[in-house]
Amino acid sequence: MRLLRSFFVVLAALAATPAFAQWPAKPVKIIVPFAAGGPADIYARVLADKLQAALGQSFVVEDRPGGGAILGTEAAVQSAPDGYTLLMMSNTHTVNESLIPDKRYVLLRDLVPVAPVNYSDLVLVVHPSVPAKTLQEFLALARANPGKLNYASSGPGTPYHMAGELLKAMANVDIVHIPYKGSSGARTDILGGQVQMMFDAITTMAPNVRAGKLRALATSGKVRSTVLPEVPTVSEAGVPGYEAVIWLGLMAPANTPRPIVERLNAEITRIVTSPEIRKAWAEQGAVPLSMSPEEFGKYMREDIEKWARVVKISGAKPDR
Repeated sequence: MRLLRSFFVVLAALAATPAFAQWPAKPVKIIVPFAAGGPADIYARVLADKLQAALGQSFVVEDRPGGGAILGTEAAVQSAPDGYTLLMMSNTHTVNESLIPDKRYVLLRDLVPVAPVNYSDLVLVVHPSVPAKTLQEFLALARANPGKLNYASSGPGTPYHMAGELLKAMANVDIVHIPYKGSSGARTDILGGQVQMMFDAITTMAPNVRAGKLRALATSGKVRSTVLPEVPTVSEAGVPGYEAVIWLGLMAPANTPRPIVERLNAEITRIVTSPEIRKAWAEQGAVPLSMSPEEFGKYMREDIEKWARVVKISGAKPDR
């Protein structure tokens, strides 16, 4: 009889166990609010594979580009806060807090920080038809032809857009922004010569530079990239103090159970700091980031403030 009572006590305890104790019990969706083939999509798939191996459940990447990351982000915000929907986000989201203030969500109100992923420098490239071999020559060309040169980006508020706006403001040049609905379209057109210039992640653009399809004039970090060490930084090439990178992270709908957030943070930190990932990403020009959810939230708040100043100074518009 005592054994029977003990059995029912254990059974009742199991029945009362919160649902997150069994998480993940079904596939987890990672929404990427950017076009396929870009850094967010690529690294989301790396994480999905590693998380699936670690947690024994499928992690499915769903690309939902549009509206400068607004459409996919809204889908994540509207999802149930149960740990089965995650958002792969970037500093596009921190820019949008000031660039697009009338959107239907507030980043750190409607989503909770989970973990950062990595950051990488950008590279400023021009089509070979552009008669400029250095950044100084390109800026001189732009000053001699105000409003006649253009630069592509994957959409308003993206790191590629804001890197261009920061360059325009700091170098005092008038270059026209051509926004695309995703990075793949922007890359296709600069490779085809439809646009003259673009900032893009080194992780995806370096192969085109090495193949001679595009000319790299500068990289955007504080120091030269190990991927393109022969290319000077924007700062050393003539615009002192310039710096712009692209970083990625994961968020979840607000009110996602804290134990799920903490478990994801621990697993993602383990993945991105592993020797295997560090080595592979270093070859691509990406640097792993690891922070607690609270540290990542602070990092985002500071980034929101930084880009709010750039948006104000540059007069950048959402182009929509």
